[in-house]
Amino acid sequence: MNPTYDFTGSVALITGAASGMGLAAAKAWAEAGASLALVDLDPAALESIGQELADHGHRALTVACDVSDESQMADAVHRTITDLGRLDFAFNNAGIQIPYAGLADEEFSDVQRLTGVNQFGVWAAMKHELRHMRGQGSGSIVNTSSIGGVMGGPGRAAYHATKHAVIGLTRSAAKEFAPYGIRVNAILPGTIETPMVTDMVRTGALDHDASVAAIPLGRLGRAEEIAAAALWLSSPGASFVTGASLLVDGGQLA
Repeated sequence: MNPTYDFTGSVALITGAASGMGLAAAKAWAEAGASLALVDLDPAALESIGQELADHGHRALTVACDVSDESQMADAVHRTITDLGRLDFAFNNAGIQIPYAGLADEEFSDVQRLTGVNQFGVWAAMKHELRHMRGQGSGSIVNTSSIGGVMGGPGRAAYHATKHAVIGLTRSAAKEFAPYGIRVNAILPGTIETPMVTDMVRTGALDHDASVAAIPLGRLGRAEEIAAAALWLSSPGASFVTGASLLVDGGQLA
């Protein structure tokens, strides 16, 4: 059983909110009483999720946004503050994969898009979230990295590079903005049951059984378990935690 939190009166912005870990986090924050700004590239999925949350009595602003475009991300943060009145928490979770390929064979266009979403998208989100939180004098940001942020991976060089970058951004921002009462942390998920992982298994980019065998707990993680970690890092229970990289990987890197 997960701990319960009371985030009544607060506002959480979540990128990549239309599916997987972002969607699980949105539902968890809503159940804890927060108003939500749901940011994703898929407007139809966002609209459906926003309506579902509204039907259950939750307040949710939906913003269709390409996080790799700074102007769109700036507008998403601006709309959050304008429509919901404040910004207390951010879960910068949007991320993509590209086809498996050796470093010498990766396509530049693929790597450019990957870096745009996974690295630049986190930078752009943090830039505009932190500008507001700095003036507010409080806030908590959680960024989604990966176990790939602390290890190498054949055929995954560009992806792992972006996830290393997220940890660097997190640590640097944590030190810079601690004096303003802002905490910044990263979650490093292992292999989690999400639509992206399902697609990787379907295309043969990931071997399900081999992945499970590499995890001491003997199963893939669940999106709800990542959401639980994000909420804890944002809660008063983690009030002395900043600059951390929290492994949520079933013991894979133990």
